[in-house]
Amino acid sequence: MSTPYPFTAIVGQDDLRLGLLLNAVSPAVGGVLVRGEKGTAKSTAVRALAALMPEVSVVPGCRFSCDPVSPDPACPDGPHAEAAGVSRAARTVELPVGASEDRLVGALDIERALSEGVKAFEPGLLADAHRGILYVDEVNLLHDHLVDLLLDAAAMGASYVEREGVSVRHAARFLLVGTMNPEEGELRPQLLDRFGLTVEVAASRDTEERVEVVRRRLAYDDDPEGFAARWAEEESALRERIAAARALLPRVVLGDGVLRQIAATCAAFEVDGMRADIVMARTATALAAWAGREEVTADDVRQAALLALPHRRRRNPFDAPGLDEDKLDQTLDEAGPQEDNDGDDDPDPGPDGGGDGGGGGGVPPQADGDRTPPQGSEGDDTPSQAPESAPDAPGRSAGAEQQPVAAAEPFRTKVLSVPGLGEGAAGRRSRARTAQGRTTGSVRPQGALTKLHLAATVQAAAPHQHARGRSGRGLVVRRDDLRQATREGREGNLVLFVVDASGSMAARQRMSAVKGAVLSLLLDAYQRRDKVGLVTFRGKQAEVALPPTSSVDAAAARLESLPTGGRTPLAAGLLKAHDVLRVERLRDPSRRPLLVVVTDGRATGGPEPVALAGRAGRLHRSEGTASVVVDCESGYVRLGLAGELARELGGTAVTLDELRADSIAGLVKDVTAAGRAA
Repeated sequence: MSTPYPFTAIVGQDDLRLGLLLNAVSPAVGGVLVRGEKGTAKSTAVRALAALMPEVSVVPGCRFSCDPVSPDPACPDGPHAEAAGVSRAARTVELPVGASEDRLVGALDIERALSEGVKAFEPGLLADAHRGILYVDEVNLLHDHLVDLLLDAAAMGASYVEREGVSVRHAARFLLVGTMNPEEGELRPQLLDRFGLTVEVAASRDTEERVEVVRRRLAYDDDPEGFAARWAEEESALRERIAAARALLPRVVLGDGVLRQIAATCAAFEVDGMRADIVMARTATALAAWAGREEVTADDVRQAALLALPHRRRRNPFDAPGLDEDKLDQTLDEAGPQEDNDGDDDPDPGPDGGGDGGGGGGVPPQADGDRTPPQGSEGDDTPSQAPESAPDAPGRSAGAEQQPVAAAEPFRTKVLSVPGLGEGAAGRRSRARTAQGRTTGSVRPQGALTKLHLAATVQAAAPHQHARGRSGRGLVVRRDDLRQATREGREGNLVLFVVDASGSMAARQRMSAVKGAVLSLLLDAYQRRDKVGLVTFRGKQAEVALPPTSSVDAAAARLESLPTGGRTPLAAGLLKAHDVLRVERLRDPSRRPLLVVVTDGRATGGPEPVALAGRAGRLHRSEGTASVVVDCESGYVRLGLAGELARELGGTAVTLDELRADSIAGLVKDVTAAGRAA
C-alpha cells in the first residue's frame, strides 16, 4: 500500500482543510463538496484525511463493519453474539463515476436465490464505506441512477437491495466527500443539498507559495516514506487535536441567541427547507470544539454560514455560488446582540472580532481574515445592460463601447427529442435502452445477470422440469434459463446550439428575446442531463464558442457575453457544427446529437450564400442528424427563410412563441430527421 501524502504538508487551501477537519470532528455535519479547478490538491487532501480519522471498533468477521457495542439487528452477517470488537483504521472508499449499480450497492446471486432460496449477497461499496469515508471524485459526472442510490442511502443511513422479491438491507452511514470541477457541469440540486459544507479551491497566485507546493511534491515523489516521516510529528499533533475536539463536542453549548442568528441567516438568504439551519448549527458547534471552546460564538455562526450556505442559495444552475458578506454581517448584527442565551458577559457576538477563535478556531489549519469565497469574477446576479446594442460592429467586440445585450427572462420550453431508440448515457430527453426504466422484454444475459425477468425465466425453465427430475414444489432452474430484463428509459443527448449573431439579429429587443430562448433551452438541457455545445456565426466566419461539455452554466456565460453585428455566414455556422458533431461521434458514439439552429434564416456574404447554406443543411440531413430551427424572424413581413432551412435540414421549424411550453400552437414533441430509416 502506497504512503499517502501527509495532510499537514498541504500548502494553503485553508478552507478545504477546515471543511474536512470539521467533518472529522463531527461527522454529523454531513460531508463536504470541494469545487475548484484541476490540480488544486482536492483528491490529495481527501485521501490524506483518512490517516487522521480515529480508528473504529468492528465485530470480527462482519463484512458490514457493525459496531460491537450496538450491532445492526438487520445485518446480513448477523445476528452477532456478544464479543470483543477489533479495531481498524477508518476506510476511505472511492466510488468511480463509471461504477455499476451492483458495484455500489452489492449484488445478489439470483440463480442461488431462485433455486436454493438463500440470500447469497456480495456487499458493495456502500457496505465498505459504512462508518468511514465515501469519496466521489468528479461527483458531478456521476450517473443519475447512482445519484439516486446515494441519495437514498444518505437519507436513510441504510442500503436496500431488491431483486424480484428477494431483499437485503444493511446499515450505510458514511462521511460523503465529493470533488468536482464546475467547468464540467453542475450537480443535481438534490445531491448538492446532501453535502453539509462546500468549499471553493483555486491555485495560489503567490509565487513563494507555488514554489513551496512544487518543492514538497517533488520531495514526496522522491521518497514517500521519508517525506511522511518528516511530517509525522505534525500529523500526530493534528490527530490528537481532532480527538480532543471530538471529546469536547458533547459539552459545547449552542445558546438560543446563536440559534436565532442561524435561523435569521438562513431566512435572509432564502435557502430551501430546514437542512441548512441544522447543518449550520452542527458546523458552528464543531467550530467551537475545534477552537477548544464550550460555547458557540457569532464568529462561529459566520464561519458556518460561509461553509454551509453558498451551495444552497442557488435558484437555478446559472447562479454563481457564494454569499453577500455585507448582507451576512448585517443579518448577524440585527439578530445577535439583543439577547445572549446564558446572560454571560458576551456583549458583542458580531462577526468582526478576530480573537483566537475568529473564523473557526485559528490554526492549524484555518487562517483568520481570508474568508471571502470567489464571487465577483463572475459578476454575481447583475447582467450587463447596454444602453444600445451597436448592431453594425464589423467583428467581435474587443474592448469597444458596444456591450452584449442581456437575455430576457427564461421560460419553460417544449420537449425537443431525438426520434428512435438510443443507447446513450442515462438522462431525461430521448427514448433509449437503459439500466433503469420500464421493462419492455427479455434477452439472454451477456455476462453477470443484473435485472432478472422473472416471467421469462420461469417460461424458459418450465418445459424442462420433468427431464430435470423435479420432485418437489421448487422450480429447477439452470443458468441457461435465466433471462435479463430489457428496459426502456430516457437518455441524455448532445444538444449543439448554432446561434446567429449577425447584424440582422442585432435589434436590442429581438436579440434579448433570442438569448432568453436559448437560455431557456440551456436550462432544459441541464434538467435533462444533456451535454451542450455552442457555435456562433457573424461577420465573415463561425466559431466554436463552447466545445461540447456537461457544464451548462458555462454555455450560459458564453451566451450572455455574445456580441452581435456584421454579415450572416449561415453556411459557415452549419459547416462548423458539422465538424463539431463529426469529432463528437468519434469521441462519444453512443450519445445522439440534436442540432438547434437559432436564426431568422437569412444568409449573406460570399457567392451564393443561400445555396451554400442549403447544401450545408443537406449535409446534416444526409447523416441523419436530428434538428430543429428556432425561427427568430419578426415583424409583419416574413420571408419564411427559417422554414426553408428546416426543410433542407430535414427537421422542424418553430417560432419563439411556439417554443414555450404553455403555447397552444406548434406542439413540438419530436424532431424528425429526413432520410432516417424507419
